[in-house]
Amino acid sequence: MLLTLISWNVNGIRAIHKKGFLDWVKATQPDILGIQETKAEESQLPPDLAQISGYRSYFSSAIRKGYSGVALYSRLEPVSITQKFGIEKFDTEGRLLIADYDQFVLFNVYFPNGQMSEARLRFKLEFYDAFLDYVDRVNVSGRNIIIGGDVNTAHTEIDLAHPVANSNISGFLPEERAWLDKFLSHGYYDTFRLFNNEPGNYTWWSPFANARERNIGWRLDYFFVNKRFVANVRAAEILADVAGSDHCPVSLQIEI
Repeated sequence: MLLTLISWNVNGIRAIHKKGFLDWVKATQPDILGIQETKAEESQLPPDLAQISGYRSYFSSAIRKGYSGVALYSRLEPVSITQKFGIEKFDTEGRLLIADYDQFVLFNVYFPNGQMSEARLRFKLEFYDAFLDYVDRVNVSGRNIIIGGDVNTAHTEIDLAHPVANSNISGFLPEERAWLDKFLSHGYYDTFRLFNNEPGNYTWWSPFANARERNIGWRLDYFFVNKRFVANVRAAEILADVAGSDHCPVSLQIEI
């Protein structure tokens, strides 16, 4: 069975709802859709968004109103859903949904942005480490793993348009990139790079200076799988033509 997964930072789920989001879902028909940066609680959503026809819906929101948040829409019913690492300072920000589908475990994650302050950069790096510890435990237990979301870091120089100019900006700092190196060294694979090693493929563009039209962007959004699941990957793409957010969706096709 072939399954299509899509991950998308929508920069406000209520905002994108007004931009034809449900029409896009109906036309695209992903089997599993992970959303980041919902900026809303489930109770604030209109009924047709809280429960999309044909999908089961799951949400995790931050204690802080209008901030962060993730959602999962799935045609398949997970065996279980987890919303937390078990570390309070991370669990209160609504950044995680872990769906166990028996044949694989899906992590839908909105990783922190470190640009606001040194404190938030430290928080981001601590979140990275806590995430790696958690996912490694799942990996060691013998499970197949898929990780989708906004990682908020461009990994290599081909993953952003102006690497030199942004080398001192959070999102492309040496320590952030080094964590991605470490993460991959633990046996995880960047699925897009299994199929495409070309520059110029981005998932986020500044809303200023016609950056998207000029393709001056960053690749911040990823699907990863662990080593034992690489053979199940059939395709991975960036859906750069899909508008509505400052990010575009990324997709993954697997066979189970």
